[in-house]
Amino acid sequence: MKRIDLLICCGSGCVSAGSLKIKNKFIELLEANDLRSEVNIIETGCMGPCDFGPVMMVYPEGVFYQKVTVDDVEEIVTEHFLKGRPVQRLMVTEDDKLKATKKEIPFYQKQVKVALENCGHIDPESMDEYIATGGFEAIGKVLSEMSQQETIDVVKDSGLRGRGGGGFPTGLKWQFGFNNKADQKYIICNADEGDPGAFMDRSLLEGDPYRVIEGMMIAAYAIGASRGYFYIRAEYPLAIKRIKLAMEQMREVGLLGDNIFGSAFSFDAEVRTGAGAFVCGEETALIHSIEGMRGQPTPKPPFPAERGLWDKPTVVNNVETLANLTSIYNKGAEWFASMGVGKSKGTKVFALTGDVKNTGLVEVPMGITLRDLIFEVGGGITNGRKFKAVQLGGPSGGCLTEKDLDTPITYESLLEKGAMMGSGGVIVMNDTNCMVNVAKFFLDFSVEESCGKCFPCRLGLKQMYGIMENITSGKGKEGDIEELIRLGNDIKKASLCGLGQTAPNPVLSTIRYFREEYDAHIKNKSCPAKVCTSLIHFDIDKSKCIGCSLCARKCPVNCITGNREDKYTIHQLDCIKCGNCDDVCPVHAVNIIPGMHYETLSAVQPTKKDTY
Repeated sequence: MKRIDLLICCGSGCVSAGSLKIKNKFIELLEANDLRSEVNIIETGCMGPCDFGPVMMVYPEGVFYQKVTVDDVEEIVTEHFLKGRPVQRLMVTEDDKLKATKKEIPFYQKQVKVALENCGHIDPESMDEYIATGGFEAIGKVLSEMSQQETIDVVKDSGLRGRGGGGFPTGLKWQFGFNNKADQKYIICNADEGDPGAFMDRSLLEGDPYRVIEGMMIAAYAIGASRGYFYIRAEYPLAIKRIKLAMEQMREVGLLGDNIFGSAFSFDAEVRTGAGAFVCGEETALIHSIEGMRGQPTPKPPFPAERGLWDKPTVVNNVETLANLTSIYNKGAEWFASMGVGKSKGTKVFALTGDVKNTGLVEVPMGITLRDLIFEVGGGITNGRKFKAVQLGGPSGGCLTEKDLDTPITYESLLEKGAMMGSGGVIVMNDTNCMVNVAKFFLDFSVEESCGKCFPCRLGLKQMYGIMENITSGKGKEGDIEELIRLGNDIKKASLCGLGQTAPNPVLSTIRYFREEYDAHIKNKSCPAKVCTSLIHFDIDKSKCIGCSLCARKCPVNCITGNREDKYTIHQLDCIKCGNCDDVCPVHAVNIIPGMHYETLSAVQPTKKDTY
C-alpha cells in the first residue's frame, strides 16, 4: 500500500492550464528520488475551482494546492513528500488565513455534492474505483428488488426535475415512456451542452462517466428500454473518450449487454456525436440528428415518450439528471427531497463564470440565494468592482440585478424575475459591462444558431438583432424599445421550439431592468459603460500630454497628429476606436468619453435608407 495519494485535476480546464505536464514532472522526480512506489498518482475529473487551477490534493493529510506549475513540483516532492512539510505558499489564503484542506476553503463550504459526488475524487477511467465508492449498487438494487413502476415512483417521490433547462418532472416523463407500449424503446442522454460559458455536462462526463451510464441504465429499466444513446457534441473529445472507455469496460464484465446481474434486463448503449448545433439541445431536433437527418425540431405532441427515435417511445434525460439517480436510489427519495424548497428539490450544478473571483463548477442546494452563490461560493466581484448583473440560463435566460440578489434559486422564482434556471450557466457581470451590448451578444448567438425552420425565429430574431445593432451603433430612434418588446413577445408566443421561445429573454430582461441604458444609447447617442465603440470617443487631455508621440506612433490608421510643443490631437472621423493610444500613453492623458464626438455625430444619423 502506497503512503501518499496525489490527486491531480485533469478536467479540461486544468489540462489546458498544464496539469498533464505537471503530472509527468511528478513522475520524473518521484522516480529520481526512489518515491514512485510510495506515491499513487491519480488523474481525476474537475475539482471545481477553475480560477485556482491547476489544482491537486495530497492524502492522507488532504492538503489542497492551487495554481501549481511545473516549477513547483520539485518543492512539493522535496518538502512535502520527503520531509512531511506541506508547501504553504501553494495553499489557498482567505483574509490572511491559510486554508490547508478542501473543507476549509470558502468556495466549498456552502456546496453539497450529489451529482458531483465523485468528481475530483476518483480516477474516471477506473471502474474499480467507481465500484469502491458504491458504484452499481443502485442498479443492482433496482434490478433485484424493484418493479418498473416502483422504480418510477421513487423518482416521482424524490421531486427530481430535468436539469437540462425545462425542469419537467423526471418521474412523470418516465411514466409516459413506461405507459406507451412498444416492441422497442430508447433512452437518450442529452449531452449537447451549447450555452456560452457552460461546462457542467462536460465535467460530469469527464469526471464520473460510470455514474451517468448507471443512471441511464436505471432510466432504461424503468421505461422498458433496451437501447441507449449518448448524444455528445464533438467539441468534447475527452468526454467522448471516457464514456466509450467506460462502456467497453462494462461490457467486458457483463454490466452492459444481455441479462445484466442475471436478470431479465438487457441493455446496451452507444455514443453519437453532434456537430455543435445549439438547437440540437431540443429533444426532437436531437432525435432527428441521431436518425441522420438535419437537426430541426418538430411540433409537440406527439412527445418523444410516445413517438420519438425511429417512431418508438423515447425518453430524453440530461446528463445531470441521470447523474443524480444513483444517490436517490442509494440514499432514498426522502433524503433527496429534503434538500431544496417548494417544487425545486435536490441540488443544482452551475458553471460560475464572469467577473467573479472563484470561477468554476459548483453544486449547491436548490433555494440558495443568488447572493450566497456569487459572494460566498464565488467570493465576490473581481478587482474591487461593483456587482451589476447576473445572466442565468445562457442565451435562453435573462439578466437580474443587485435588487434580486436575495432571490432563492428555484425554477419558479427565477421565471418570475424574467430569468430561468436553464442548464446551469451563471455569468456574473461588474459595472464595466454595457447591458445593451450583453443582450446583443446573446441575441447574435441565437440568430446564428436558429435552425430556420419556423418563421418567427428565423426572421423575427434577425429583426430584433437589426434594431439592437442600430441602437449600439448610434442609429437608434424613438420607438425602438417598444418595437423590441413587441417583437420579443410575439416571437416567444409563435416559435416552434424552446430556442425561439426563449431567445428574446436577454433583450426583454435588460429592457426591464436597465431601460435607462437603452435610453442613453438612443436619446443621447452615448454608452455609459464606454463599451459600444460607435458611442464613445477618445480624446487627449493636452494639460496632461507630454508630447512623447507614442500615441501617434502606435496608431494603426495615423489619425493622431501633433508635436511636443502643441501636443497631440485625435482626428475623430478617422479614429477606429482601437484603444492603442490609451494603452501606450505613459501619463494617462487619453480619455474615453461616452457619446459621439461632434465631428462624427452627423456621419451616423439614420436616413430613410436605413432598414432593419
